[in-house]
Amino acid sequence: MEYHEAADLLFDLRRFRPSPGTASTAALLEELGDPHEDLVCVQIAGSNGKGSTARMVERVLREAGLSVGLYTSPHLEDLRERVRVDGRKIPRSAVADFVEEIEEYAVDRAAEDDSPTFFEAMTALALWRFGRTDVDVAVLEVGIGGKYDATSVVDPVASAVTSVTLEHTSVLGDTHEEIARDKAHVAPDGRPLVTGVDEESVLEALREVAGSVETVGRGSDRDVSVAYGGRTNRVEAAVSIDGDGWDVDARLPLLGAHQAENAAIAAVVARQVAGELDLDIPPSTIARGLGNAHWPGRFEVIDTDPLVVLDGAHNPGACERVAETLGGFAYDDLHLVFGAMHDKDHRGMARALPDPDSVRTCEPNLPRAEDRAVLARVFERAGVDAGRIAEQSAVADALAGALDDADEGDAVVVTGSLFAVAEARRRYTHTTTPKRVRNREEAHTVLESASVSEAGVERATESAIHRVLTTRVQYRQATTLERELARLGGECAISGFERDDELVDVVLMGTDSELSALVAALQSEPHGLGEIAREVRATVAENPGSVSNRSSASGYPWEGEGTAVMGILNTTPDSFHDGGEYETREDALARAEAMVEAGADVIDVGGESTRPGADPVSVDEEIERVVPVIEGIGDRATVSVDTRKAAVAEAAVGAGANVINDVSGLEDPRMRFVAADHDVPLIVMHSIDAPVVPGKTIEYDDVVGDAIDELRERILLAEKAGLDRERIVVDPGIGFGKSAAESFELLDRLGEFRALGCPILVGHSHKSMFERAGCGPDDRGVATVAATALAADRGADIVRVHDVPENVAAVRTALATREGAAFRTDR
Repeated sequence: MEYHEAADLLFDLRRFRPSPGTASTAALLEELGDPHEDLVCVQIAGSNGKGSTARMVERVLREAGLSVGLYTSPHLEDLRERVRVDGRKIPRSAVADFVEEIEEYAVDRAAEDDSPTFFEAMTALALWRFGRTDVDVAVLEVGIGGKYDATSVVDPVASAVTSVTLEHTSVLGDTHEEIARDKAHVAPDGRPLVTGVDEESVLEALREVAGSVETVGRGSDRDVSVAYGGRTNRVEAAVSIDGDGWDVDARLPLLGAHQAENAAIAAVVARQVAGELDLDIPPSTIARGLGNAHWPGRFEVIDTDPLVVLDGAHNPGACERVAETLGGFAYDDLHLVFGAMHDKDHRGMARALPDPDSVRTCEPNLPRAEDRAVLARVFERAGVDAGRIAEQSAVADALAGALDDADEGDAVVVTGSLFAVAEARRRYTHTTTPKRVRNREEAHTVLESASVSEAGVERATESAIHRVLTTRVQYRQATTLERELARLGGECAISGFERDDELVDVVLMGTDSELSALVAALQSEPHGLGEIAREVRATVAENPGSVSNRSSASGYPWEGEGTAVMGILNTTPDSFHDGGEYETREDALARAEAMVEAGADVIDVGGESTRPGADPVSVDEEIERVVPVIEGIGDRATVSVDTRKAAVAEAAVGAGANVINDVSGLEDPRMRFVAADHDVPLIVMHSIDAPVVPGKTIEYDDVVGDAIDELRERILLAEKAGLDRERIVVDPGIGFGKSAAESFELLDRLGEFRALGCPILVGHSHKSMFERAGCGPDDRGVATVAATALAADRGADIVRVHDVPENVAAVRTALATREGAAFRTDR
């Protein structure tokens, strides 16, 4: 079964209405062998804040060393976002396997008019996946209420009700107290239900069902008190949590006093889980987990000139919190982009939001979206002058218009639903990926990986042996791309996934002139196609297989023509290739001098090994290893510090390092701010574990596509901290959580990482991947040189190597070859 077929079957279950209770979910799980029965589960319920809180619980538990599954809803771009293990989306192949297992059962139950619903099936998918991957803890965000929710099929060891407002009254009840009683059914046996509710009558309703309740909030009468210290920088806030015999001070990447309360709830829940597992979670671990609890679309500050905020507030209470949090920023005019579902309290939401200077109403691409004209009338009746209200069909077009209207000191806020936020967010995360297609076999692979039908693959294969780009767009956008490119002589293949409520994969095929003509044709089209045109233009302008030719605006070696060589200088006793050779400062400096003389453009100084099974090194010891060497090198070369720790990076930059090389991909929540505060380039690696965990197998649908997908969020994190994209370098992470075959695939398809708009570093030196080429530990130097030449040919901006002279020669040979080809063309 193909992924698009599996996803279609799941989405088709939306036509079935749920029946009260968990019997349907339990029956489906029984069909799957009851994978939930051995899971340690957490349930997070609430009217607002439950998704953020679930994410915080998950991140704290992962920081404590546990493997954690996370189930949330809705998703922003891809239903796979709803089910994550250790932060990674469920693979497409796993979704297809699951649906194959339940398909016959689902058809049989539908014939009896007793089919599982979409949410019930997704809940079963999550629990099935968590059981298969043997997670230590499964964190489940409740859908609606608690008593009758599909997630209540589990017996949780810890649970929370974040808040209670009037919602889903036809199902849950007409009063806060009735709704609270329903939600309280998530309470665990033997432990108190954690809650941020503060109204006494509602608390009493929770106690009636749960028995014991542990209260969290900003009042002194709470069991656990929390203080919101306000913003510490553009995207973080200070939070202090004070419990009985424990306290935590943290910086939270989710702004607003309500998120401080959610953080405190998450800390209490995580501590309860730790008690169940006989695990100690110190305050520092809680603080670091909370600091890494990024959650897109929840008062997400994307930019500051102008201020751009994305918040999925979808009820009056959530809109009040948007207004409260926005009040902590200084801005001139407020430009509001608003798109909501038709079953929401639009009038209450409009009244709760700050008075806007302009409003653009729009419609997310869903059947449930409210008409933009209706929303415009709501804001007019809320007091906004009709002359300051504009109606636009697509969220992308409304956002583009608001940004055009806004000056640097203004604010642009997108809100009304997570669906509107998801479409707006694609402006900052959307990628169009260039493909290197050399023969029919590779054309087949590209088309099949985009879930193009078998007939479509056969029809489009010949067209694909030209310039090929892949991207993900709305279905209505895909049909326009298909029509326009065919008119211009090219071809567009669309995946078999034909839905308005999910992005579809498309493959654009044509000559440079045909793709350029497509760009011109799209610029006047509605529905966000202008943004897609911008992406295609940038991708066509970049030759995906070439050695870079960048302007050296800032003087960094990789910004000029060709590929820069980074020489590795390990001041460690246990690195896999040269451990112990350069432990003394004198030996290290002599090595650095030799590498510079041999042509190294950058010296990468590291004080901690990331080889499989390496022991951790303390911050102080790592600083003692790298700082004297960096100071000794001085200005004789561009110096990079290879570290996973922000404190080490801070000390290294203070000692003269020009670049930060973080192989963990920003796992230290402070790292991005060190780079931004000092305005130094930051190398961000795609890594699942650093150091590598021996024997751990990572499941990829497509190692290149998955790495690009995960790196784009890391890049956005660095940008939100204030670092310009031209200061961010991406490293595909060869050998880090990848097999030898996957590492070679990363090398071969290196040009696809151009989709991220960042310089590319390749770190392949002496790695075990070369065993696949018949090279043992003592023979990898020659293979490294060969791979360096390939990397340079495929567009690497930097190669990171141990043996500088040989690899400098390889890079120069690749460049000379490229120049020779250019000479023949010019002649």
